[in-house]
Amino acid sequence: MKTILIAIFTVLSCTMMLLAAGVDGAWKADYTTPDGTARTSTFHLKADGEKLTGKIVSPMGEAEIKDGTIKGDDIAFNVTRSFNGNEFTLKYTGKVSGDELKLKVNFNDNSFDIVAKRQGS
Repeated sequence: MKTILIAIFTVLSCTMMLLAAGVDGAWKADYTTPDGTARTSTFHLKADGEKLTGKIVSPMGEAEIKDGTIKGDDIAFNVTRSFNGNEFTLKYTGKVSGDELKLKVNFNDNSFDIVAKRQGS
């Protein structure tokens, strides 16, 4: 029984590590913000266990990902931006699904959904 439990734990651990590795790389999203502005952002992501790091590149410049986590196919991270002298934090949560990254972006009392596609192969 003990051997079976160890085998199951090993398989589950390896599966979770493979899913986490599936987020590594560049992801591009074309989307419209709640105010109707069309935007393009590229997410450069790297998983290390349950830690997610990287940056977002957009016409607003580059911003480092903070407080990033990945658990299975669920990801979450924050990005701090400045606009007109004011800093604000965007909170991203979502799921990795094959070559799509489905994200909900929350800031202040607003939220919107975006879908990023994996870049390259």
